[in-house]
Amino acid sequence: MTIRHPSLTHDPCDLIAGEFVPLRGDSLRSHNPARPAETVWAGTPNVAHVDRAVAAARAALPAWSRTPIEKRIEALREYQKICAARVDAITALIRDEVGKAEWESKQEAGILGGKVDITLDDSPTGALKRVSEFDLRLTDTRRGVCRFRPHGVMAVIGPFNFPAHLPNGHIVPALLLGNTIVLKPSDKTPAVGQLLGELFQEALDSIGAPKGVVNVVQGAVEPSVALTTHPDIDGVLFTGSWPVGRKILEANLDLPGRIVALELGGSNPAIVMDDADIRQAVLECGRAAFNTTGQRCTCTRRIIVHEKVADRFLDALVKIGSNVSIGAPDADPPVFIGPIIREEARQAALRFADDLDKAGGELLLAPRAIDDVPNGEGGYFISPGVVRVDRFTSETWGTPHAGPLPGGEGAGKDAGCDIEVFGPVVRVSVVSSYDDAIKQANATRYGLAASIFTRNAELAERFLVDAKAGCVNVNTGTAGASGKLPFGGLGISGNHRPAGAFSVDYCAYPVASMIENSAAAAVSPGMTFEDSWVD
Repeated sequence: MTIRHPSLTHDPCDLIAGEFVPLRGDSLRSHNPARPAETVWAGTPNVAHVDRAVAAARAALPAWSRTPIEKRIEALREYQKICAARVDAITALIRDEVGKAEWESKQEAGILGGKVDITLDDSPTGALKRVSEFDLRLTDTRRGVCRFRPHGVMAVIGPFNFPAHLPNGHIVPALLLGNTIVLKPSDKTPAVGQLLGELFQEALDSIGAPKGVVNVVQGAVEPSVALTTHPDIDGVLFTGSWPVGRKILEANLDLPGRIVALELGGSNPAIVMDDADIRQAVLECGRAAFNTTGQRCTCTRRIIVHEKVADRFLDALVKIGSNVSIGAPDADPPVFIGPIIREEARQAALRFADDLDKAGGELLLAPRAIDDVPNGEGGYFISPGVVRVDRFTSETWGTPHAGPLPGGEGAGKDAGCDIEVFGPVVRVSVVSSYDDAIKQANATRYGLAASIFTRNAELAERFLVDAKAGCVNVNTGTAGASGKLPFGGLGISGNHRPAGAFSVDYCAYPVASMIENSAAAAVSPGMTFEDSWVD
């Protein structure tokens, strides 16, 4: 039986060369994490569609890259209007397939069109200025020109936690600059990926764009590997885990001309100093640790709090975690968090907290599975957890995403700084100085986001320099970012290809030209030339 969510226009399908190609069957299913018996999307992927989609994108590239930029902007403005008109449908699909609370799903749906404004901002600090052609006088007869060209066919690999916003953040600037796209959505959120394809195709059709500018191919590992290693793509734009990002890098080592932009998660620290506004610190740390059920790459994973305020802070943090509303995403009144994406994700978070406890940590608030949520039959609900550990060190007992820490003597000394568990479990250590706090904050190979809470302006400025992260905040949490700023991390959090307002940078490359307007070529020293040779 074909299953189509009301938000979708077409039955489960791929999008290839402007055609929605049905995927009959049900070998791949997504379901509502709040009510797992409720299937959102079901189809049987076809890995052969990767070749077809790449060929379609390649065929569309010459015409699309030569389409006047004004026309490409027209398509993006139409896309923006379509997103605004369908915001409720987009919200409902994100809510039902990801399990995000309704208010948070609506936030994600609402910022899709906003990416168009950010990308087209031609103010002095705007994104468009970063890729705008310029020329300058080199000599009396020669000028220099810098133009930006598209890379070509871009593979976009989407995550489940922001299945619309994050691929959208790649696709919009890539289209503006003349690239064509093959999107492979997360196998956990194929319906949202299909919806993106429908929205972009409608906008492209409105201006008569060539077929194949945006393509969508569904599936799990096999089509992802086929796409990211395909000989006829020019770039890979990926958001996901470090192990997968590493495989993409390894597969492309011999292709230095292929752009690879990676955003790979984090083990994000927040420092709370003794002069901090404790209310502000607790609210922001609690929000950043637990929102989206801990399924943001910028979620606060580690808190380092000064001993002078530790008791007050930890008591309040535990109370916040104990009192957040948890329930079905469509509940009324609204809940703070819905379910986690899958049962295995819930078990991983519970197991992580338990292993920290066994290794010497202190469970200040034990996370627990919640199985009695109204209108959440069998859903993967989990409550927040807070675990106090001795300290965070760079001597890791585990590897990134390797799973729980091993038990045994001494295991509690590390607390897994390089293990990112995608769930609402935060670790806390207590320190006596800023120097120790920043040492522990930086004790990780990740480097996505970091925050400090302090009233000391000089210390805040010092932290902005000391923190090894790409997103460094003062008196606000690690989770959340402004699309008007760059977004990306250091170390195993990324490869210096920040997204956000800087996403235009990896969607085009600069070409330098020198244009001479005279025939007065000079004869260089050591050269001999007579005009009669060319008469």
